[in-house]
Amino acid sequence: MSNEDRLVGPAAEPGIVQRAGKFAGWAARTGYSLSKRLPGVEAAEKGLRQVERIALGELRRRLDEVDDPYLAALSAASTISPQNGVEGNGKLSDSVAVVPARDSEPLRAAMAELLNRSLGFGKERAREYLYAIILRQLTPDEARILSALSDGSPFPVIDVFERTSLTGTGRTVLRNASTVGKAAGVSLPAETPSYVTRLVGLGLADLDEEVDSLATQYEILLTDETVRAAEDSVKRTKIVRRTVHLSHLGTQFWRACDPAAGPA
Repeated sequence: MSNEDRLVGPAAEPGIVQRAGKFAGWAARTGYSLSKRLPGVEAAEKGLRQVERIALGELRRRLDEVDDPYLAALSAASTISPQNGVEGNGKLSDSVAVVPARDSEPLRAAMAELLNRSLGFGKERAREYLYAIILRQLTPDEARILSALSDGSPFPVIDVFERTSLTGTGRTVLRNASTVGKAAGVSLPAETPSYVTRLVGLGLADLDEEVDSLATQYEILLTDETVRAAEDSVKRTKIVRRTVHLSHLGTQFWRACDPAAGPA
């Protein structure tokens, strides 16, 4: 593979996130144009989904080319000797930040790999690597939710707790149920609480206080099957209302990955 083909490397240009976003944008536009030529809505949808699968497959292939420091360390473990970049006393040499990568210590070798890479990372390179790693962890449904949140609008979130007394709160029965899943058209609406929790954990989304203007949406969310099942699972419940929106990191991440920002 040439240096021009590698998405993460010293000569990678443009960056992996931008290239993946541009490709996805091209695929989306191509899927739309192809679907208009197909007879019937159902056929158009099949054509669009086929192009979508091709796009996701290509994106997955490109993301797989991002070197995983753990796997890279494992493959290099048998070839790195104590004298290769490491002084005899076990200290790091001045030129290379590497520690001995023994077969029995893959975690240490992986950390050494990351430390070694950090020497050549500038701000843009580090940001690109961070975004690429985040992108690899997202599910398609979570990508849809990020898209729904990308305009900055908050969505209602409900937590269901078991009430242990008149004022006390016991165990959490359901966390981060939200209308954002259905609004985004996710394939697994019942998994929306897990999706929101993961996005918050990745730092892409933030939870905030209840917004009064979303009162109607909160009422709709209370009728959701997942929420109702959580309420029915305990005798007494306490409902806590919050909102979810893109975090600062999520906004920057989406700006870099937004397929609509690809070439016209």
